[in-house]
Amino acid sequence: MRIALSDDCYLRLPEVDDAEELYEVVVANRDHLARWMPWAAGQTFERTENFIRMTQRQVAEDNGFQALIVLEERIVGMIGFHNVEWEAETTTLGYWIAEEHQGRGIVTDAVKALVDHAFREWKLHRVQIRAATDNAKSRAIPERLGFEQEGILREAERVGGRYQDLVLYAKLAPA
Repeated sequence: MRIALSDDCYLRLPEVDDAEELYEVVVANRDHLARWMPWAAGQTFERTENFIRMTQRQVAEDNGFQALIVLEERIVGMIGFHNVEWEAETTTLGYWIAEEHQGRGIVTDAVKALVDHAFREWKLHRVQIRAATDNAKSRAIPERLGFEQEGILREAERVGGRYQDLVLYAKLAPA
């Protein structure tokens, strides 16, 4: 699978051979990511390899997918479906990108592409995104793409020894 976002940027499924490069991006951005992502502070190379294997099982089990964000043939982030609830026709989308590549519209384009995939290819009814209330950059993406804020999930995620509130956004399939 490959989803083009621009001439020099695309999404693709990760392979075990990507573990080293993906881990290097996490290490280079650990402080930035650990502020928002529960897994980032303790991420190891072995956990990165295991994560990639889990993503391969996720695809094999038809439960969504995770994709690398590749810019100029270098991994710069990830985006993916945490799972797909086929019976309810809903999914939740998550994403992160290296700090130096924020603010360029890359994640917005990636989210748009995967939302389109969820609605057109999978015929889902609802896509959700959860973002920390204090993470303005992450929250701007669903807001820019017409997601509706449905509420605040109080102390819904533990990151770095503290609980953070999450904003729940959702978008419904076009009628």
